[in-house]
Amino acid sequence: MTKPTSDDCPRVNGMPMLGLGTWKNEDPDQCAESVRTALETGYRHIDTADLYGNEAAVGDGIRQADVDREDVFLATKLWTDDLGYEDAIASAEERLDTLGVDYLDLLYIHWPAKSYDPEETFRAFEELYDRGLIENVGISNFEPEGMETAVEHCDVPILANQVECHPFLPQEDVRSMADELDIEVVAYSPLARGAVFDSDVLTDIADAHDASAAQVSLAWLLENGVTPIPKATSREHIEDNWNALALELSDEEIDRIDAIEAVDRKVDPDFGPWN
Repeated sequence: MTKPTSDDCPRVNGMPMLGLGTWKNEDPDQCAESVRTALETGYRHIDTADLYGNEAAVGDGIRQADVDREDVFLATKLWTDDLGYEDAIASAEERLDTLGVDYLDLLYIHWPAKSYDPEETFRAFEELYDRGLIENVGISNFEPEGMETAVEHCDVPILANQVECHPFLPQEDVRSMADELDIEVVAYSPLARGAVFDSDVLTDIADAHDASAAQVSLAWLLENGVTPIPKATSREHIEDNWNALALELSDEEIDRIDAIEAVDRKVDPDFGPWN
């Protein structure tokens, strides 16, 4: 398998369709090193959040890498306590300071909960966009009805909805609404917190390609037009995930994955809009 380069990663509306997730990557040195390693491997999409407590380390990793900031698609998220108009603006400015950057390529509403108010929250995001502090508006963990409401209240195009998505939670309704609204779907937990390695379907397909079950899950998402952002800390896992770009699944293999009936949501807080 030929190692993909950054040029081999497809993009949608400027967003690279394979990124590095950093949830739970809390050790500052390790986090910075994993970000640096990912960028020098070829990744150009880095995802973090205020909640993760690692934005400073993510910023350090970007600066340590031999990659220009302008070539990095950097995304972060505002937590549910900071979604009122004034709080959202203040928190976004703090995100920039903590990351050590002048702008964000994508700023998400982490969850539509607590202080989230479509009118006030998106008014803040529109101001951040107009000031050039964010390049794109994003939502996360939104169900179809919430996606429609968001589009109605946001005068700036919404680039992406980041949701848990993997072969055991394919999110057909979210993906269908996203297509209708011209919103990209970004998948967190695309390896189902490791459950992909216990799937006979995924491991059998992986064995046929001399690949990993992780690569099969990521390739399946990519085939469905979904942008996965698997978290990884070691060079081995960062490179293994990246090599999913070189894996081509047959129609029959995609059908086998589509036919998986198990439903297994890994992230399910009480305030999730589906509850």
